Amino acid sequence: MSKLRSGIFLAPFHPVDEDPTRAIRRDIELVEWLDKLGYEEAWIGEHHSAGYEIIASPELFIAAAAERTSRIKLGTGVVSLPYHNPLMAANRIIQLDHMTQGRVMFGVGPGLLPSDAYMLGIEVAKQRDRMVEALEVILRLFKGETVTAETEWFQLNKAKLQLRPFSDPYPEVAVASSVTPSGGKLAGKHGLGMLCVAATNTAGYDALGINWEVANKVAAENGTTMNPSKLRLVGPMHLAETREEARQQVKYGFDKWRYYFGSINPMGIDTQEGKDPLDAMIESGQAIVGTPDDAIAQLERLQEKIPGFGAFLMLAHNWANFENTKRSYELFARHVKPKFHGANTAREESLAWATENSGEFIGAAMNAAMQTIAKHQAEEEAKTKSRGAAD
Repeated sequence: MSKLRSGIFLAPFHPVDEDPTRAIRRDIELVEWLDKLGYEEAWIGEHHSAGYEIIASPELFIAAAAERTSRIKLGTGVVSLPYHNPLMAANRIIQLDHMTQGRVMFGVGPGLLPSDAYMLGIEVAKQRDRMVEALEVILRLFKGETVTAETEWFQLNKAKLQLRPFSDPYPEVAVASSVTPSGGKLAGKHGLGMLCVAATNTAGYDALGINWEVANKVAAENGTTMNPSKLRLVGPMHLAETREEARQQVKYGFDKWRYYFGSINPMGIDTQEGKDPLDAMIESGQAIVGTPDDAIAQLERLQEKIPGFGAFLMLAHNWANFENTKRSYELFARHVKPKFHGANTAREESLAWATENSGEFIGAAMNAAMQTIAKHQAEEEAKTKSRGAAD
C-alpha cells in the first residue's frame, strides 16, 4: 500500500473580530503541532485584501515555521505569480530551499482574489497568461539557465540565479487547479505537481477526473508522464470522537467562515435552498464534520475518483476553537493516517492469528501450568519422603 501523505492548506481564514498578531502566531503554532504529529506537508497562502486571509508573504511565514519544525515540508500555497517579477520570486524560493535544507515546495497560481489584482492594476483576464509566462521563466532559472525575456509586464536581461538550488534538481513545483483545465495543462506540459484546491466542492470534485486526464494527455504530448504522488487534493474537515461533538464544536466559527467565503466566492460553497448550510456541505461531500471513520470514507471516495493520488490537505478553516482544532488534527493522525499507511496491517494480522488459534494456545498454556503444578507437587512429595527416611 502506497502511503497517502497528509497536511494542511493554510490560507488562512481569520475573522476580523480577533487580534491579527495572535492569529498569525497561532498559525505558526499549528504548523509546529502538525510537525509533532507526523504530518508531511503544510501549504501557506498569499493574499493582500478582504481582511481574512492575512498572510501576504508565504515565504516569510515558511522561514519562521521552518526554524520551529524539523520534518514537515512547507509549501507556498500559492505564490500569485502575476504579482511578482519572476527573477525575484525564483530567488526567494531558492534562498528558502537553502534555509530549510530542502523542505520548501513551490506552489504557484494566477491569484485568487480579484481585489488583489485590482489594487495592482492587473486585468483579471490576463492573470493566467502572466502566470504561465512567469513560471516558464522561473523553471529555466531553476535549471541554471541565463534568461533574457521581455513581456508586457516584465523584462529580464541576462538574468541568472546566483545560488544553485539545494534540492536536486530544484524544489518541487506545483500549480493550483480548481475547475478549469488550465492548471492541468500547465502541469502536464512541465511535469509539475497539482494542488486541487476545490477537490471536495461539487464542481471541483466533478472536474477532478477531467483535469487529471487533461494533465496526462498534455504530458504524453510532451514526452513525459504525470506522477500521481504529486497530486494533492484539498478539502475541509473537522473531527471529534462523535458526530454530535464535531457539529457542536464547529458552531464556534463556521458561520463567520461561510459569510466570508460566500462573499468572495459564492460558487465556492455547496448550498441547498431551505437546508442548513452545514448539512448541505456534509451531504454533498464538500466537508467532513464527524469522526475519523467519516474522514476515512471521504479519502476512500477521493481514491475511487483519482486512484493513487499523493496527499490530502485539510483546509485550515478555524471552524472550531484552537484546542478542538488541534484535537481534530490529532484524531486524524492517530486513526486516519495509519489506515492509509498500512501501519496496523501486521498488528491486525497478528491479532487475528492469535484470536483464531486462541483455543490451541490457551490449551497449551493450561497444560503447561498443570505440568508445573504436578512437578511442584512431586518435588514436595520427594522432599517429604527424604525427610522421613532421615528420621
